[in-house]
Amino acid sequence: MATSGSNTTFDLSPKALVGVGVGLVALGGASYLLYRHLTRDVMPQKWRRVGTVERIHFFPVKSCAPLQISQPGVGYDCDVLSMSFEGIRDRTLMVVNDKNEMITARVYPHMTQIQSKKISPSKLLFSVQELPDLELDFENLESSGKDVHTSVWGVPVDAMPCGDRINKWFSQAILNKESGLKLVHYPYPISVRSKNPRLKDMPFLRQEDSGTFNDATSFMLMNLSSVADLNKRLKNPVDVLQFRGNFELKMDVDEPYAEDNWQWLRIGEDAVFRSVAPCTRCIFPNINVKTAERDPDGEPLKTLRSYRLFNYSSPALGIHLGLRVPGKVKANDVVYVEDK
Repeated sequence: MATSGSNTTFDLSPKALVGVGVGLVALGGASYLLYRHLTRDVMPQKWRRVGTVERIHFFPVKSCAPLQISQPGVGYDCDVLSMSFEGIRDRTLMVVNDKNEMITARVYPHMTQIQSKKISPSKLLFSVQELPDLELDFENLESSGKDVHTSVWGVPVDAMPCGDRINKWFSQAILNKESGLKLVHYPYPISVRSKNPRLKDMPFLRQEDSGTFNDATSFMLMNLSSVADLNKRLKNPVDVLQFRGNFELKMDVDEPYAEDNWQWLRIGEDAVFRSVAPCTRCIFPNINVKTAERDPDGEPLKTLRSYRLFNYSSPALGIHLGLRVPGKVKANDVVYVEDK
């Protein structure tokens, strides 16, 4: 099965594809490129194992710490919108300022120290040093009901405010002030944002891959072999969590940057992902996840720029994924890629 858009499905057998290919080559170069696009976007029939999922992360609030989950072996649901765990979703909350502009740890590194844990299917408990804990109940938000018109990297999206009590706590936690910031909630069951314009040339990226308040796509994978290779080049090794991937892949055979060449991934028995773009890096990985301090030497971004820049304006590490078949994933699941 292959898709050339969000609503069109092609069922082409291998023999049919060969016939189509012969005919299209005769039509000229443009048609042949179309044929290549169709055949490259066909979901693989054969898979090969490359490793296992070491850890899974997701972040209820954009730029804040990952959700704390104490139960071992839990499964996470992956659908086209995002990853979720018992009703709590990845990056469905975002902080904005009084002008409704997105606020991230790139400017306010202390955001990475705001912890969250699930206390019921609809409730999160936020904690940070210096402040009492804050409970947020998605089913009982103290909201005015008026949309907040905001954007993620210039792409407009409307959100719902979470209420003055929540806003005050996040203003205190981030700005050390009584006001100035708002927490907003993504209210939609599907992705409504357009593609990130920086990824406009990525042919397999779909609009629905944009997710909730994610920078680019709903899912991102980090190869631990790639991070280990980077750390060999650094005076002070970095924690892989500084790259904020959803899936941390432990390779069966140490192979840094193998992910650069993968097109399809399957995690566990059901969830299938398309590799849609490399993850190009900003200054965020320079923030120590334990202390919220920026690296004074601009690492690891400085070193990444020396050998992972390619033709991009920023260095690449990790891959953005678009979900093609929903499913449940958990730590220690086997990760497969297309068997060429």
